[in-house]
Amino acid sequence: MSVLGIDEITFGTADLDSSRKFFQDWGLSLRSEDAQTLVFESLNGCRVVVAQSDKPGLPAGIEPDPTLREVVWGVESAADLAALRQRLGTQPGFVDSGERLGCTDPNGLAVRVQVTRKRALPLACAKTNTWSERPRVNQPSPAYDRATPIEVGHVVFFVTDLAAATAFYRDQLGFVVSDRYPGRGHFMRCAPEGGHHDLFLLQLPQPRAGLNHVAFTVRDVHEVFGGGLHMSRCGWSTELGPGRHPISSAIFWYYVNPAGALVEYYTDEDELTADWQPRDFTPGPTVFAEWAIKGGIDGHTRRQVNAEPPSGRFMTDRPKDPPKN
Repeated sequence: MSVLGIDEITFGTADLDSSRKFFQDWGLSLRSEDAQTLVFESLNGCRVVVAQSDKPGLPAGIEPDPTLREVVWGVESAADLAALRQRLGTQPGFVDSGERLGCTDPNGLAVRVQVTRKRALPLACAKTNTWSERPRVNQPSPAYDRATPIEVGHVVFFVTDLAAATAFYRDQLGFVVSDRYPGRGHFMRCAPEGGHHDLFLLQLPQPRAGLNHVAFTVRDVHEVFGGGLHMSRCGWSTELGPGRHPISSAIFWYYVNPAGALVEYYTDEDELTADWQPRDFTPGPTVFAEWAIKGGIDGHTRRQVNAEPPSGRFMTDRPKDPPKN
């Protein structure tokens, strides 16, 4: 039995209008809405729900809204769900509606599990030519006018007790530690074989519970850039990016999310197996990002925000410096 990944997340907010515009610009499809709830889907059916803060039955937040109120993880079969029913039945806040069950994790977050509703989705993605391998022949790499995220790939939380939160996800849900900031943070994946992390738990020097970001997987590096440039043209604010994480190898771009904290486009994370041995890192700017652009790239000029716009001439058209006397 293993968890497959994130099936659904729910935000709580007092501003549905901004969230509707943001997530549609982000590339999600609005599937339904009423006075208190917006329901979006990614390409493979992963759901993003944005609910009015005072909606009846909405799980309590781990911090004031806007923030993430609930994470639903998917499993493969009803047998897997039954096994988790036995594991989670004694945990605080246990609930069971038949098709979905869960509890409250040590950080106060509502954690739910269901048989996955996501769809298998074959997609054409960019091939990268390197010195050693040349898989892309007579074919240019794609360019994207905007992103259409495939799924919610991972979530990152600030936690009050790193050891307790890690033990919960390891012992109750079968997660595996991929890499560590000893005593500060744990990257965890759902199963021994999979992407570098589905969950990152981070304990600050003054511990608190909260959301850091939600990350959306896209096809390839070109879609990260296309999505980020589109969001810039729409007027949304970059927090950091584009850039590259050395620990997971992923290319990223973070935006400020009106429904809470940050959201990230990312691609090209490391794929791990049971043979992988977790590494220990010391926090620092070069560990977080091999390179990154603060403030993002302007979607119109295609230059760093506030940089001089392009002139429309070739760089070689610049006049030569006058001869020196």
